[in-house]
Amino acid sequence: MLTIAIRFHVRPEWATRWLDLVEEFTEATRAEESNAWCWWSRSVDDPCVFFLLEGHREAGVEDHLASPLIRKIQREWPQALVDTPKLIIATVPVDGWQTMEMLPVPPH
Repeated sequence: MLTIAIRFHVRPEWATRWLDLVEEFTEATRAEESNAWCWWSRSVDDPCVFFLLEGHREAGVEDHLASPLIRKIQREWPQALVDTPKLIIATVPVDGWQTMEMLPVPPH
């Protein structure tokens, strides 16, 4: 599983519109057969920082990167950004989320 975390520092005037700007990409990515998850979150420390978390089965990564939407976001997203996004990419040997055994929650 290819796991990607990307940090986007958005211009203040785009902070309330960022999720609208990325909606087409988000929905298309979620619809890809190889996509395991595609989630956005916002920093609790800085409302202008957003994180994109993606999980892809490796067989579909090339198709994802070949999407015409990639070229579209390369044209459209920079206008809303303070700087070039930072990312972490890792291949993990699991195919989904595992239970955090060190923090068990008893049944209710």
